[in-house]
Amino acid sequence: MEQRKATPPKVLILGLGNVLWGDDGFGVRAIEVLQRRYRFPEQVSLMDGGTQGFCLVQQVQAADILVVFDAVDYGLPPGSLKQIQDGEVPKLLGARKTSLHQTGFDEVLALAGMLGDYPGQLLLIGVQPVELENFGGGLHPRVLRQIEPAIGMALDYLECRGVTPYERLAAE
Repeated sequence: MEQRKATPPKVLILGLGNVLWGDDGFGVRAIEVLQRRYRFPEQVSLMDGGTQGFCLVQQVQAADILVVFDAVDYGLPPGSLKQIQDGEVPKLLGARKTSLHQTGFDEVLALAGMLGDYPGQLLLIGVQPVELENFGGGLHPRVLRQIEPAIGMALDYLECRGVTPYERLAAE
């Protein structure tokens, strides 16, 4: 009998936030660093989700494993990094919206679940913002320093699930 090769899980690594609002750009900046530094297997997608809201539902539905970087108001000391997994994630995202028309990512996850396709594994790596009202400013230094540890958390999580990236060579 012929053995079938297991299909690798589809992985979406998603950075959320608005780079024009200070620390809210944390997720997008983390994705930019990952894209510059690593090559991933073909079943892995890296995406700058920005503030796209419900436009992200199809990508979320297609993922078996979802890793999200975002600035999240956990009520922790500014610049703190925290990771949460699976069922705990929807309870915390979307805690702070910058405008009334903005969709919280928790609503995107809820819609994906209602439509019947929800990632089997979910990791949120969030940083407690220092400054969100800094329009046009970059990340606060305390938040910027958390990009490397956040990437390390994501790579460890993915490694445990059989997903290993390769560091890009300087010539790439």
